[in-house]
Amino acid sequence: MRSCPVCSSEFANFLPLTSHYFEMLNELNVSYSLEDFETLNTGQYACPRCGSSDRDRLYALFVRTFLARPANRPLRILDIAPAPILSRFLKSIADIEYRSADLFSPLADDIVDIMDMNIYADNAFDFIVCSHVLEHVPDDRKAIAELFRVLDNNGVAILMVPILLTAQVTDEDPDETDVNVRWARFGQDDHIRMYAKHDYMSRIREGGFELLELDSRSFGDGTFRQHGITDQSVLYIGTK
Repeated sequence: MRSCPVCSSEFANFLPLTSHYFEMLNELNVSYSLEDFETLNTGQYACPRCGSSDRDRLYALFVRTFLARPANRPLRILDIAPAPILSRFLKSIADIEYRSADLFSPLADDIVDIMDMNIYADNAFDFIVCSHVLEHVPDDRKAIAELFRVLDNNGVAILMVPILLTAQVTDEDPDETDVNVRWARFGQDDHIRMYAKHDYMSRIREGGFELLELDSRSFGDGTFRQHGITDQSVLYIGTK
């Protein structure tokens, strides 16, 4: 049986990624495949009960397996660009102080530019979730520096972006306005860069973070497959 760590349901299988992405990339005749992305399970993408994506389930596994709690106070969480399904999961954690932040989303508690999060004090959060945000940001290095600043000295941050494993260098152009060109170069119409793995890791470390790579071995044999996560998936965890 497959199971979902977000909603704790069991069932026969997960649902595949919508055909829209395949059709769009095929139409543009791009040089890469969706199978070339590091953490993306196109065949078992969504939970049939709660709709969580494979990366949502990976984050929930981390929370359930590894996330440490501070002693004698609530866990302070910052959720950047909150997604409804994951946000509900995070809010269900006992004894927390939860804030969500986004420049535009009506779902967010705070209207915040990730490149300048001046409303938050240094070391304000124990746990930060920044998932598939940095590929949208004009200056990702400024955003990484701000994430480092607001993370507590004993905190952890989930720092995830789409990573194209066949890319040798990061392709980026914040000034590109053609939607089809952005689809072809960056994998989505609102992305402004496509990360190469080595370069992404370097940028995170240059921002001050120690970077942990948690792969299928970190969670135990068979765990990823049980929860619909590909064995080539990697969870990037930043610490100070």
